[in-house]
Amino acid sequence: MTDGFTYPPLEPYATGFLPVSDGNELYWEECGNPEGRPVVFIHGGPGGGIVPNYRRFFDPDAYRVILFDQRGCGRSRPHASEPGADLSSNTTWHLVADLETLREDRGIERWQLFGGSWGSTLSLAYAETHPERVTAMILRGIFTLRRFELDWYYNGGAGMMAPEWRERFLAPLGEGFAGDAIAAYHERLFDPDPAVHGPAGVAWTTWEAATSYLHYKQSAVDEFSDPAFALAFARIENHYFFHAGWLREGQLIADVDKIRHIPAVIVQGAYDLCCPPVTAWDLHRAWPEAEFHLVHAGHASTEPAILEQLIRATDRFATL
Repeated sequence: MTDGFTYPPLEPYATGFLPVSDGNELYWEECGNPEGRPVVFIHGGPGGGIVPNYRRFFDPDAYRVILFDQRGCGRSRPHASEPGADLSSNTTWHLVADLETLREDRGIERWQLFGGSWGSTLSLAYAETHPERVTAMILRGIFTLRRFELDWYYNGGAGMMAPEWRERFLAPLGEGFAGDAIAAYHERLFDPDPAVHGPAGVAWTTWEAATSYLHYKQSAVDEFSDPAFALAFARIENHYFFHAGWLREGQLIADVDKIRHIPAVIVQGAYDLCCPPVTAWDLHRAWPEAEFHLVHAGHASTEPAILEQLIRATDRFATL
């Protein structure tokens, strides 16, 4: 196992840009075995983008791995950090449609979904919309965009567990701020003045980096401090959370009957501050057919206990 991964670093054999609606172009790449089992990696955030290590969750001899940057982030164009960025056509349902466009463009009839954090949200939304296109699902760090999940992380409970970083997160909102941080950040992140949106982007994004691991990881905070990455990440996340993901409250768990026939594995860190385990438990109770693992870890997919279960799942589903 190299750097915690079973599989070594892997280069894509094909890359490109896919035009989708409203002037957006998605960066995509494929790696592994062109004749293997199709799987799409659905990254988190929203707004996180893909990195090379995401290719390494899958046996390259068994899988045809498709990865892509969602609208507005990574190498997709236009980028949400650009002046005058317009996110009006960046919603959950635009991304569900983008997944279908990508599937059709790559000539895939049915594929497996692999998504963590926001990636679990989008995986559920896509599968519940197009269950006939899904062969299996591997979900990690479950997030369903219910209001109490957002309030836990941005307006309360999680901050009690990381008070230093909670103070840093609230700093751009002014001394003594006690309102809805999501709404207050929405004004600042989309303010045209770089002196306003720049620090807000870094504060929003580094809060997530600092609280994503069971053991604090400075390198993650440093990586998330890049101004262009931070601004795009923060703008897209906040845009989705401000609008409740364009989902009715509790929709993804309420509609799980549409996908209960699909083989699935759910992996959840028991000490996940970003996505509290109660959400994974609620999904597990609604979907008892899915295999459920609650492990000693935080939120990040590369924590050993989570990584072990994810790779066990991809190895098992490779022969499904």
